[in-house]
Amino acid sequence: MTAIVENKPAYDGKELDLSGKSGARAFKNVLATVLIVAAFVIALIPLIWILWTVVSKGYHLLLSADWWSQSQRGVTVRREGGGAYHAIMGTLIMALITAVIAVPIAVLGAVYLVEYGKGTKAARAVSFMVDILTGVPSIVAALFIYAVWITIFGFNRVGFAVSLALVLLMLPVVLRSTEEMLKLVPDELREASYALGVPKWKTILKVVVPTAFGGIVTGVMLGLARVMGETAPLLILVGYSKNINLNPFDGFMGALPTMINQDRTELALQPAADRVWSAALTLILLVLALNLLARLVARFSTIKSK
Repeated sequence: MTAIVENKPAYDGKELDLSGKSGARAFKNVLATVLIVAAFVIALIPLIWILWTVVSKGYHLLLSADWWSQSQRGVTVRREGGGAYHAIMGTLIMALITAVIAVPIAVLGAVYLVEYGKGTKAARAVSFMVDILTGVPSIVAALFIYAVWITIFGFNRVGFAVSLALVLLMLPVVLRSTEEMLKLVPDELREASYALGVPKWKTILKVVVPTAFGGIVTGVMLGLARVMGETAPLLILVGYSKNINLNPFDGFMGALPTMINQDRTELALQPAADRVWSAALTLILLVLALNLLARLVARFSTIKSK
């Protein structure tokens, strides 16, 4: 019988020890960890400072039921009372119209860039225009809509015009985030669907988009957070009203950013200062509530592995 000889590598009588780290590597590892933690703490300090300031100065009025149910009609800067119902509803209405217009265009544009237009001149043109929109200031978008909506067509300053300007700001954010999420979907899922004879459009609709749905919703929320606090389009395209107006096609509308702007010039007066901080806190809470709602929708709507 042939003897089986077990060959073992020789290390000149020394065993290879991989359990420890060299002094230089250990120092670099500790240094990198310290720098990352320090950067995180430095970034966290101003965030906590801002949140604490807004919450501590603005929570008083939010505890009153009138804040959520009444407007500022008849309330002067020197007077206490009234609420932010008109501004809250105006902000939500304009944000909803913006999302209804921007989200379908952005998602379809991202689907075209990822699934249909790879390497084509049209895709490069679309990508270039999206990059340009990403850097457009809000006041420029507002002036463009003013020139088209009011100067050329002769329409009045209304809330819908604000939504059109916000679409230009929200569109690139949602499109880019959706594009990146679609790129993360494994090609194996597409190929498996094609192998079963499923058409490409149905594969995109039933497999690709649901797989990336959580990321798409996150992008939509980032876009909404980007536009809900904008002030320039509101100042240019619609006047501020203290009355309740739920019609975005008729008359001036209130909004939380313009409510803040209305009272910011009278911060020396305590009632005005309280309304400014409370409106700012309300805006933060609205964005937070929308983000939490989007997380829940994404969690229960994505494809789950079995």
